[in-house]
Amino acid sequence: MEPLIIRGTENSPEVRLDATSNRFIITGKSRPENADKFYAPLISWIERFEPILSGRKQDSDGNPIPVFKFKLEYFNSTSAKHIAEIIIILKDFVEKGYKVKIEWHSAKFDDDMLDTGKEFSNMVDLKFDFIEY
Repeated sequence: MEPLIIRGTENSPEVRLDATSNRFIITGKSRPENADKFYAPLISWIERFEPILSGRKQDSDGNPIPVFKFKLEYFNSTSAKHIAEIIIILKDFVEKGYKVKIEWHSAKFDDDMLDTGKEFSNMVDLKFDFIEY
């Protein structure tokens, strides 16, 4: 599966979705002019990742658990809708028995971002690892 790599800009996050290196991260600020257009390839890529997870499902010891990292400094409400959609897809993977982790990174004193991560976690009833930097 080809990696999806999008360079971050002032208004859109950097994205690295790479099944080969097992790196999955969305980092930066997310307020793209057209959030639907920006997030459509991410959502499509993550949905297409399921067959790879399926191959790993039986082999619990030989493959690293994919860790999806959200390290966002800011996102607007339209981005939040798409971030929630991604998290719901990941929750669906977990419900199907796939091993997936979610890390929610926030700056040490950014209580709003930490609280938002907790809201997402509660919304989908999925444990996140919260990491301060």
